[in-house]
Amino acid sequence: MPDAEKFSDIDQADLAILAQLQEDSALSNLELAKKVHISPATCLRRVKRLWDAGLIEGEVALLSRERLAATLGHGLEAVVEVSLDRQGSEEQEAFEARVIADDAVQQCYRVSPGPDFILIVYARDMPDYLALAQRLFTSDANVRNVKAFFSVRRAKFRPRIALPRTPR
Repeated sequence: MPDAEKFSDIDQADLAILAQLQEDSALSNLELAKKVHISPATCLRRVKRLWDAGLIEGEVALLSRERLAATLGHGLEAVVEVSLDRQGSEEQEAFEARVIADDAVQQCYRVSPGPDFILIVYARDMPDYLALAQRLFTSDANVRNVKAFFSVRRAKFRPRIALPRTPR
């Protein structure tokens, strides 16, 4: 993937495209072009350039946990603070590699100060969370402390980057 920092030719049309795609990446090229006031051919070329530059990393469908709960159950979402005993680069990389390989870990952040990692994890139920804790935390001799906060309500979830407003 090209280095996004080297992509310096971003302009208002690119910002408008990125803003629209963050709202709805399922827009057709024609719909996107209309929304950002450029021709469909220009829009297609710019979107490809943004992908090629690595400014767009991927597209996903955001599923409604509430609507799926009847089928899958509500599950548990937890914000987990993890402190390591040894914080050397090698130990942090080893822990990070292990947790990001686990499907239950939805997000992983190295943070400072405070704990070494913040994880967002999802489990079907408490026994599933306990199994996750055993495989990721208890079995790791370098994990010093784990503090889990279970979500009772998500008030906001908006995975997007704030972009400058476009004048169009």
